[in-house]
Amino acid sequence: MMFDHFSRRGFLQSTALATATGSILAGTGSASAVPLTALALEGDGLKGRLWKTLKIGMVKIPGTLTEKFKAVKAAGFDGIEMNAPGMNVAETIQAIAESGLPVDGTVNSTHWDIRHTNADAAVRAKALESLQAAIRETHAVGGHSVLLVVGKGSDGPEAEIWKRSIENISLAVPLAAQLGVQIVIENVWNQFLYDHAGDHTQTAAKFVAYVDELNSPWVGMQFDIGNHWKYGSMGDWIRQLGKRVMKLDIKGYSRANDEWARISEGDIDYADVRKALREINFYGWVAAEVGGGDAAELKHIAEEMDMVFGLV
Repeated sequence: MMFDHFSRRGFLQSTALATATGSILAGTGSASAVPLTALALEGDGLKGRLWKTLKIGMVKIPGTLTEKFKAVKAAGFDGIEMNAPGMNVAETIQAIAESGLPVDGTVNSTHWDIRHTNADAAVRAKALESLQAAIRETHAVGGHSVLLVVGKGSDGPEAEIWKRSIENISLAVPLAAQLGVQIVIENVWNQFLYDHAGDHTQTAAKFVAYVDELNSPWVGMQFDIGNHWKYGSMGDWIRQLGKRVMKLDIKGYSRANDEWARISEGDIDYADVRKALREINFYGWVAAEVGGGDAAELKHIAEEMDMVFGLV
């Protein structure tokens, strides 16, 4: 399957992945019947440890931002992630107040195109400016994290882009600390910190080393459980990352079919994921990152999250 460096946030905003990048994420429209009851847990549920959120681009509901927030809350979510910079802060604060749904964090809106790994220092300066603006906007609406894709492997040799991005992101850490907003790095298919042509036996060792080099309690991982199931054991990666995991993303993936799937489908070893999250004593937010849809579909996604994580 081909899955290049394109922005999956763009997909969430535009409802479909380009055909050339591989299989479309399931669940982009109305809810379909999924045998949720078939997902039997073994007494290792995470109720009281995880809180459900989702990306604003998943909310395919007409109306005001307040109406969207109310629909998300009614669907069973505990929070929502916005895009920043570029968020309408005043409108978002109003939506929070009128719906009772908090913004737990944001996704950096420019990180795929304006990258911390770019060879051009002027571009990296813009990437830093974007990250700092996202931190400020997130703080303004009461959020506590900014999700960041650090760059792209094709921007140069690994040693060079590693150094460039570490130096650039480090410049945003003082502001993150001042405002109490975490910079959370997502593991994505960006040809960096893993072998894109490799198999499913890979480890999280490079992600561990990268986060540790940033050496700050304000920098960690928003670990996406579905993104790298193709490349390794997600339970083992969680164990390796340990305290570096600050938030989670979730989508389904099938190794057998080599394609994305609904959260409750595919073949991710959720039993081991739940076990690993308990072993690292994780408490925090987990964000759905799938196609989204109408009110019924959002409710169905929330129910899938409840089932795979044992939240009911």
